[in-house]
Amino acid sequence: MAGKVKRKAGLAAAAALTAREVEAATCALCARPLGVRVEWHHLVPRSEGGRVTAPVHPICHRTIHALVPNADLARTFSTIDSLRAREDVARFLRWIADKPPDFHAPVRRAR
Repeated sequence: MAGKVKRKAGLAAAAALTAREVEAATCALCARPLGVRVEWHHLVPRSEGGRVTAPVHPICHRTIHALVPNADLARTFSTIDSLRAREDVARFLRWIADKPPDFHAPVRRAR
């Protein structure tokens, strides 16, 4: 029962956000304005005990998880600045910089 109450409270809080507040927010990784879809990235994965989240674009979120294993996210890359410093993430950030907020493209895992 508590799960339903939390879920309803979360939906009510999300509905209370106006479009202006959503537009004013920026992605924690790429610093572009957030679009309609927003995902929350756990800086330290939940499986490793993380609780702190940051708003990111879906493409940014998928890129983080495609390039960095959860074990490395927990140990080495637990801050946004450390993620940005990775060469492969920095290359992605240079590429995505001029794309619109709701831009979508397939994301593949690094080999």
